[in-house]
Amino acid sequence: MFTVNDLRAESKQEFYRSLVEQVRHLMAGETNELANLSNVAALLNMHLKEINWVGFYLWYEAEQTLILGPFQGKPACIRITEGRGVCGTAAKSRQTQVVPDVLMFPGHIACDPDSRSEIVIPMVKAGRLVGVLDIDSPRTQRFDADDAAGLQQVVDVLLEGTEFLDR
Repeated sequence: MFTVNDLRAESKQEFYRSLVEQVRHLMAGETNELANLSNVAALLNMHLKEINWVGFYLWYEAEQTLILGPFQGKPACIRITEGRGVCGTAAKSRQTQVVPDVLMFPGHIACDPDSRSEIVIPMVKAGRLVGVLDIDSPRTQRFDADDAAGLQQVVDVLLEGTEFLDR
């Protein structure tokens, strides 16, 4: 059985395999949206290096807006409309956004002026957008394809084991 401190790894792929197992363990038997999102944000914040913000924005269909959910880091923007900034772009395209330098991203929303790179993973369950996982780093080029693949696995486990409210 994994504990929170067992995420030593020799490669990034191995790190994410261990992280995914830790997410499974942390969520075992719990389907509540708020509880699972909160714990996963805390877990990611503990184990991802060189980040300054990690959290979730939840999709509100009637408003076509992402609204701030559980997170770790400085206070953040509360509402992001579809197509606006990196999170809104991920929500609209339903595709992961890996941004090496946020200052070069047209329309970037600077919630934290210290952020320099960002990755956003859309969360789609049964064909329905439920939110996005957003992670910022104070270092440019912090995230790559391995991070995108590993974090997608984290999101997949989260989606599989969590009941999301209709909004």
